[in-house]
Amino acid sequence: MCAQKTKKTQTTSQNALMVAKAADFQAVPERSIDKAAFAISIRTLLQNGRQGTVGCKGRADVNFSNKKPWKQKGTGRARAGSARSPLWIGGGVIFGPQPRTRTLKISKDLKRGVLNTLFWNYLENGSIGVLDWQLSNDLPKTSHAHQALKNAQLIGKRIILFLSTEDMVHYASFVNIPNVNVVLFDDANAYSIVRGDQWVVLKKDLDLFKKMVATWS
Repeated sequence: MCAQKTKKTQTTSQNALMVAKAADFQAVPERSIDKAAFAISIRTLLQNGRQGTVGCKGRADVNFSNKKPWKQKGTGRARAGSARSPLWIGGGVIFGPQPRTRTLKISKDLKRGVLNTLFWNYLENGSIGVLDWQLSNDLPKTSHAHQALKNAQLIGKRIILFLSTEDMVHYASFVNIPNVNVVLFDDANAYSIVRGDQWVVLKKDLDLFKKMVATWS
């Protein structure tokens, strides 16, 4: 039997993680937001992310006749007025949840302020790193991405990895790694970026990262 040929995926050999410095982001002024504003922002994101489709049938919605099941007296059974009664199996639910949509709103300035405060907190704590690694062809490879994180001593940490929308090769390489949460540059929000110990940006995307944080000022 002849061995089947497989296409190899090449990667760059450098896996160093460089810590981002405040001097690299002098164009982004630092803002300070209190804990209450941060809590309001998170609550708004979680509330607006709910589908609001949960619901149950009341006694007016169930598929039963409203006819009296049996006469009031003379049968020996407990009196009953309708099969739709909540006391009956299959009857309507009393005060059950109904489909609804509730949205909360916060100002754009508050959104930017929360993101800016989170960014400077991570930056001052040395928790933003630039990873000098990328795939050299168009074939995604999770094992190589995992090895790059291992070489950068990021295994065991909760990682927030920022990628561009068009970079599906690196997205497919990192998205299945358990401790990595991929966040797109145009979809960053306070809830998604705060759930990590370390922010990671690929060196090739550093300019896109700077443009993103510049909008948070």
